[in-house]
Amino acid sequence: MKKIRTAIVGPGKVAHLHAHGLVESPNSEFVAVCGRTRFKAEAFASQYGVKAYDDLEQMIMQEKVGALLVCTPHPYHHESVVKAARLGVHCLIEKPMASTLQDCDAMLEAAKENKVILGVISQRRFYKPVQRMRKAIDDGKIGQPFLGHIILLGWRDEAYYSSDPWRGRWETEGGGVLVNQAPHQLDLFQWLMGDVEQVYAVTRNMNHPYIEVEDTAVAVVQFKRGGVGNIILSNSQQPGIYGKIHIHGRSGASVGAQTEGGAMFIAGQSSVLEPPVNDIWTVPGEEAFLKQWRKEDSEFFNTIDAAVYYIGLQIDDFLKALCEGRQPLVTGEEGRKTVELFTAIYRSNRDNAPVRFPLKPETGGDMDGRLIR
Repeated sequence: MKKIRTAIVGPGKVAHLHAHGLVESPNSEFVAVCGRTRFKAEAFASQYGVKAYDDLEQMIMQEKVGALLVCTPHPYHHESVVKAARLGVHCLIEKPMASTLQDCDAMLEAAKENKVILGVISQRRFYKPVQRMRKAIDDGKIGQPFLGHIILLGWRDEAYYSSDPWRGRWETEGGGVLVNQAPHQLDLFQWLMGDVEQVYAVTRNMNHPYIEVEDTAVAVVQFKRGGVGNIILSNSQQPGIYGKIHIHGRSGASVGAQTEGGAMFIAGQSSVLEPPVNDIWTVPGEEAFLKQWRKEDSEFFNTIDAAVYYIGLQIDDFLKALCEGRQPLVTGEEGRKTVELFTAIYRSNRDNAPVRFPLKPETGGDMDGRLIR
């Protein structure tokens, strides 16, 4: 099978995880990287034996790129994706897809017009405990998902926000815990519970006076299939990280997973310290599996670099989708749902009112509900 010529735009910390995935994927021929500064791109390229560019269109044309990994800061994703799509290049985009719905829609329109495929990174969908949850729901083992909740508690210190000039600012990061740390959990929530109907939410900056963005968000969610749920997110709790998603069915049975544990993960600076594991499972007749699964998943975790492994699985899925003419597990439309959800949370906090779905972009001066006047 002919390999797809792949490249990266945005040679920052997280791009190294993608580079490993592109090097190891049997469907990829990793050929180039593009950065805003030639020096940074060359330093990155030298580690992987690829060519460096500071012009995206030039890189795509000269290297005949077929698939692009977009790893720039999320407010700039749409710039690279629209350019690449117009040149017929498929794009796999780092989470979140964008910081605004307007940018999401521009990317989706460009992809549709040029018949290219978009994917969005959400590698926690590939966690075995999460896959078990999805299969149990699909198989009707808990009945209709009726009650769900996600919780993500962690801590980001001043050194973290000082590590890159774009962090902690509305203009260059687009938001705080909702936009940067929580997209994985928000994606899993809507993937397992179904499409959202309405959100009521509150956001706060609890104890980070040196940043502009929120560090805490709480929301009540109503789903179109009748379920309800709760979201609790915070970068203002220490030490370590604590992340869970639990789904309770109309039958009374529950499934859940701890997706985050140990210390806060920073791409390129730290590793994932604790394995994702199922932490609740009351499906009739399967209760005893929980102990076995925790043992198996923990043992497997000790054989891999989790940060690299699961992104690698998603890169493989995306490239296989291109080869097989199908959609990847996490499409551009799915990526937009996450942006729609955190946008609804910002708008609800701004207006002190529930926000009904679907959402259309707002182009006013308050960054779609982020800036409180």
